[in-house]
Amino acid sequence: MGSAFRLGAAACWAKTAEVDHDISRDGSHYSLASGILLPSLGAKSNRNLKVSGRFIISPHDRRYRVWKVFLIVLVIYTAWVSPFEFGFLRIATGALAIADNVVNFFFAIDIILTFFVAYLNPKTYDFVNNHKDIALKYLKSWFLLDVISTIPSELARKALPGKLSNYGFFSLLRLWRLRRVSALFARLEKNRDYSYFWVRCAKLVSVTLFAVHCAGCFYYLLADRYKNPEKTWIGSSMPNFHNETLGLRYVTSMYWSITTLTTVGYGDLHAENTGEKIFDIVYMLFNLGLTAYLIGNMTNLVVHSTNRTRKFRDTVHAAMSFAMRNNLPVRLQDQMLSHLTLKFRTVSEGLQQQETMDALPKAIRSSISHHLFFDLVQNAYLFKNVSNDLLFQLVAEMRAEYFAPREEIILQNEAPTDFYIVVTGNLDLVDHSTEIERIVKTAKNGDLVGEIGVLCYKPQLFTVRTRTLSQLLRLDRTSFLNLIQSNVVEGTIIISNLLQHLKEESDSDPTIDTLLKEIENMVTRGRLDLPLTLTFAATREDVKLLQKLLNRNMDPNECDCNNRTPLHIAASKGNEQCVHLLLQHGADPNCRDDDGKGPLGEAIFGSHESVAQLLFSNGATLSAEDNALYTRIATEHNNKGLFESIIKYGGDVTAKFDDGDTALHKAVCNGNIELVEFLLDNKCDMDLSNNHGWTPRQLADQQSHEEIKSIFEARNKQITIVENTEIVPGLITRYRSEPAMRQVQMEDNSATVSPRKMNLNNSVFRVLSLANSNIKGIGMTSTFDKEKVSRSGPRVTISCPQKGKCVGKLVLLPESIEELLKLGEMKFGFAPTRVLTIDGAEIDDVAVIRDGDQLVLAGGDELTENVTHG
Repeated sequence: MGSAFRLGAAACWAKTAEVDHDISRDGSHYSLASGILLPSLGAKSNRNLKVSGRFIISPHDRRYRVWKVFLIVLVIYTAWVSPFEFGFLRIATGALAIADNVVNFFFAIDIILTFFVAYLNPKTYDFVNNHKDIALKYLKSWFLLDVISTIPSELARKALPGKLSNYGFFSLLRLWRLRRVSALFARLEKNRDYSYFWVRCAKLVSVTLFAVHCAGCFYYLLADRYKNPEKTWIGSSMPNFHNETLGLRYVTSMYWSITTLTTVGYGDLHAENTGEKIFDIVYMLFNLGLTAYLIGNMTNLVVHSTNRTRKFRDTVHAAMSFAMRNNLPVRLQDQMLSHLTLKFRTVSEGLQQQETMDALPKAIRSSISHHLFFDLVQNAYLFKNVSNDLLFQLVAEMRAEYFAPREEIILQNEAPTDFYIVVTGNLDLVDHSTEIERIVKTAKNGDLVGEIGVLCYKPQLFTVRTRTLSQLLRLDRTSFLNLIQSNVVEGTIIISNLLQHLKEESDSDPTIDTLLKEIENMVTRGRLDLPLTLTFAATREDVKLLQKLLNRNMDPNECDCNNRTPLHIAASKGNEQCVHLLLQHGADPNCRDDDGKGPLGEAIFGSHESVAQLLFSNGATLSAEDNALYTRIATEHNNKGLFESIIKYGGDVTAKFDDGDTALHKAVCNGNIELVEFLLDNKCDMDLSNNHGWTPRQLADQQSHEEIKSIFEARNKQITIVENTEIVPGLITRYRSEPAMRQVQMEDNSATVSPRKMNLNNSVFRVLSLANSNIKGIGMTSTFDKEKVSRSGPRVTISCPQKGKCVGKLVLLPESIEELLKLGEMKFGFAPTRVLTIDGAEIDDVAVIRDGDQLVLAGGDELTENVTHG
């Protein structure tokens, strides 16, 4: 077999030996059925468990494993034929010889493949992929025996000396291959896909048959090679046995072998010569060990199936003897028997849940508990609104247990050590405080029992007894309190849930009402083992508890999971005492929660006027989020009082919402006339566009709100745009949109000039409407006017006394002083250099100009005195 064959065969296997295709059928490199050593403790995790390199085969490759199984079939053939040829045939001929050579050929191929199969280093637990290392390891181990067992019989007979060539000793070396069968049974015994019982039985039967076969072949060999055939075990009863058929001689040999193995000894066959007697002695000594091995294994298999039943009977007998000896009542005897029966049932049916869980690492246990019980615990009343993190920790600490019917789980007045959640079944809560037993309540799936005693560290209130077969989740008090101590906020939620549950139950049971008052008293005095927070005290509006906690130097600005502080909660509930106490201890009046809301907004929304006034006097302000939220709420609910409160405490009702609408937009859409008038009175702009370009005025027209349209028209008439109106500088006053304008005195004429008739073509509304409609040619032809006219902003009246006539014009305020001076130049044909107020103060920045201001454009210092004294 040349190098080309070796490379070709190795390449055929190496193509599929990549990455994780080498995972065994058992699912893991570390499977007990894989025959590979497990890594030592503390070994590094970055091991090389992948096969790499050219012409390297993974021992876990699926096709290589199929090849190994195929070789097992050939080994079974070898196990029969090698002893048979050794005993009955002097030389193999015909089909048998051909079959032997074909089998040897396959094992020769396996020898070649072994030089390309990676192996696992037991020290480093890495796959060795180096050809040289693989070859050295194989050469030092089984290579020589594998080669000898593969040499054809013809070559062996020629190589052996003359005497040995007459015996098939060399063929027995092929039995070396049986080690593969031993490894196969070792894997099958650990493989969960196969029954351990039947695998063991198959192994015992195989060992027995192989021993009988080999002994029968050796028996015949002794008789066949003896110098006097008649003085042999078979010759004494069959003188011409050489002339008999091969089948008859084989069956006779097997018959004597098995009678000797079983020590039956019918007497029809027996040893005749010394050699046979010696072999019988050795064989029977071997049979003693083999018989002991077979009987011991079969006994273990049988006893294993009945051992649990025997232990159960012994345990029940011991329990009943104990009960009788101590004169226990029948009720307790029944409970003991029920518990032991249930325990045996869980073992026999494979329901050893907790034992299985305890055998697993913590991460797997936690994942299993989360999968099985998380939803149940999450829906329990005690853990509502608790974070998922705490729920996961709680579930991981719980243990599932079964209880038989009529079994008492908790006794009344015993020390609280555990509480339970019902998974399946029904439980009775029994009161034994009187002579008559009273069932207070029946707990069903998802209910809790024993939680009050654990939380409040009080003796258990009731006896808890199962009504049916029940499965419960148990959580011990120590583990529970340890988790709560590290999750303080969650602890207050749990206490609140308990108190709320007791309030609901107290309506139907006076005992629960008394218990509720007692627990509330304990909470107020801080006697509970659970951690208490300021947010919990504020939620309960408990001033005494709040004072006690603040005296412990607790942070008054502590937050819950939503960043709500105790001040948020107290303000929302309108508790002035709590708010005052928190402010005294340094609570921040402008703290914000996750939604951006502050305490002042909470008080305003709750209509708690005294609390809002207290907060406002301590520096609280409305945040932008508060302003937008409560303005929207006031609009949607047509709450004029809320609007007034927002304005009172510095809010802006003219601000836009996230969608670009203002409160006036919403009021128009709702058709609320009273609210529209209120908003207009508070400087809401009826010509302010939303994100879609709609103004409140246009919405009123589009939705045909005639009354609102009339209000807008009336308001529009008050905003008089006076173009070319002559006014005396001394009488220029701030524009206030009054319904009527005073008559204006001219400097050079004592006659009075009436205001022009309102012309909507020159009004701001007309300018804005035409600008939004892209209509040009309304008298403002410059690029500046076209750019600025579409912008909504403050409106001011500008005049220029230096023109000789004081002509006032109502314009939109530009974005800078320079643009305002340029606008004045276009309007009056005069280049002003300064902007003055009506009182003569010079203006340097448009930011100080307000809507409706009167502005005077001047070009020199001489005008200042005319403005101030004119």
